[in-house]
Amino acid sequence: MQALRFLTAGSVDDGKSTLIGRLLFDSQAILADQLDVLERRAAGNPIDLSLLTDGLEAEREQGITIDVAYRYFATKTRKFIIADAPGHEQYTRNMVTAAAGSDAAVVLVDISKLDLGQADVPLLPQTRRHSLLAQLLRVPSIVFAVNKIDAVDDPGTAFAKVKRALDAFAQAAGLNVVATVPVSALRGDNVTQPLDAPWWDGPSLLQVLEGLPTTQERVDAPLSLPVQYVQKDAYQSEGAGYQPRVLWGRIAHGSVKLGDEVEVLPSRQRARVHGLRRAAEDVTQGEAGQSLGLILDRQLDVSRGDWIVSPGKAVPQNRFPATLAWLDTEPAVAGRKYWVRHGNRWVQARIQSIDSVLDIHTLQAQDAHELPVNAIGRVQMEVQHEIPVEPFEFNRVGGALIVVDPASHRTSGALLVDVPAQASTEDDW
Repeated sequence: MQALRFLTAGSVDDGKSTLIGRLLFDSQAILADQLDVLERRAAGNPIDLSLLTDGLEAEREQGITIDVAYRYFATKTRKFIIADAPGHEQYTRNMVTAAAGSDAAVVLVDISKLDLGQADVPLLPQTRRHSLLAQLLRVPSIVFAVNKIDAVDDPGTAFAKVKRALDAFAQAAGLNVVATVPVSALRGDNVTQPLDAPWWDGPSLLQVLEGLPTTQERVDAPLSLPVQYVQKDAYQSEGAGYQPRVLWGRIAHGSVKLGDEVEVLPSRQRARVHGLRRAAEDVTQGEAGQSLGLILDRQLDVSRGDWIVSPGKAVPQNRFPATLAWLDTEPAVAGRKYWVRHGNRWVQARIQSIDSVLDIHTLQAQDAHELPVNAIGRVQMEVQHEIPVEPFEFNRVGGALIVVDPASHRTSGALLVDVPAQASTEDDW
């Protein structure tokens, strides 16, 4: 079974780092010297498992997660790669980075922070925001982990009320929630071993994670490969004359084999595949998810940032609708120019219009003229040169762009393409 990449998300102090520390501790993935350091810091008190992931000194001083921390562990049945994402709104961009390549998201819900006296338990804004961002970034599986069940008097009743609120939110937002489980990261209840309680007969969190599928790239689709590096194949040349060039990249979707006709964008020139390389070996074919080197049967002007696609299947656009998750402290405004990165190419762009912003509490779209930090909105984008964008739900590489402020060079937003509109001319630039 393939390794599962998952992230933990949620609000500040929900126990994300402690949960990961518990998974590492119970799976015996902690080195002896790390354990010695934790025991010395504890000075006879219970070990603070959050220190296993909060590696920055500022994180330890403040007791919060700032950067994304990656940890690895394995059970008898599966390997795992964990991304511990920050909970504070200020670091939402780090959570987006972690979610982009994840197979699952574990969203923690701190039961001790919720008003359990209300009939409809209100959820925290970050619980809603991180869940919506995970859905927006097409994370295939979402798991709600209701943490700190040891901190309430009647955990069974409290968990049932919170689960009803989470189920209602998931249904309204269209989230793909595969499980909602109660846990106590501090004590280890229902983390790696099933909870022994009369009100719970479901699986532990680890059992849920062991059964989740990984993200499968689309093989039965037209070829789409962003060129990352162009190499002169000096090893295969004869003397100082002709040196074939190898066009390296990771196949976003589709497949390719020797003899296939391909098209290079943006030049729209066509050629046939004369050779294929994977690592240092010649191969006859490759498919989505694999890094591959292509040798064409004739010399074409191909450079980093170009795309190799199936002939006639990709339609370059320079205007398209998209969903924008805004991460910068300066609001996004229509008409301002930014840099966007699509695949391995940088292109100048601007927000042509802002159509709406999502209210994370009501899940309704509202009219907007700008997007503040951490807002999610629908926009119309315009880029200076045509690029082969595809809807993000069909192509996670060709449908995703990052937005960078040209003055500060900050990563300002994550842009996910909806259904592309008809292309326009470049005369407006």
